[in-house]
Amino acid sequence: MRRMLLIVLSFVVLGGCAKTDWRSASREPAGIATPVSQPDAVIEFYAADAFGWRGWFAVHTWFAIKEHGASEYTVYEVVGWGVDRGRKALRTYQTPTPDRYWYGAKPQKFLSITGSQAQVLIPKIIEAAKRYPWADEYTLFPGPNSNTFPAWIGQQVPELELEMPFSAIGSGYAK
Repeated sequence: MRRMLLIVLSFVVLGGCAKTDWRSASREPAGIATPVSQPDAVIEFYAADAFGWRGWFAVHTWFAIKEHGASEYTVYEVVGWGVDRGRKALRTYQTPTPDRYWYGAKPQKFLSITGSQAQVLIPKIIEAAKRYPWADEYTLFPGPNSNTFPAWIGQQVPELELEMPFSAIGSGYAK
């Protein structure tokens, strides 16, 4: 019985951590973002289960902004892949769909601000992002990591009234 339990546990930990290989995991839009066809300014924060075994207890977070009349969002996120080879941890890119699955995990939107309030806050977010002190660093635990950056933005722009998800491990690093 003990041997069987050990075999099952080994399978779960070693073989059952990820539903798929990261290269073939879904990165499709989840359909929860405010459409870019809506002309108002938009700020949205997302969280999705981290890839592999980390997703059992942690999320990856990112956010996107769209200025009034823009046809694309600017996505801001911190990713550790490539940092050891000189790549920046803080990355930005333009997309009409900021709500993509995080390597197979469907995101949840945990903050959305639209209209004139978003238009006032977007320049503050952009300026805060330029000052992020760990843009070239990534440490899984205790941070700085993907959850540290949105939490830090929330501290710099308190008008966001950002409440990070409980499972955003590393969000307390910025305090």
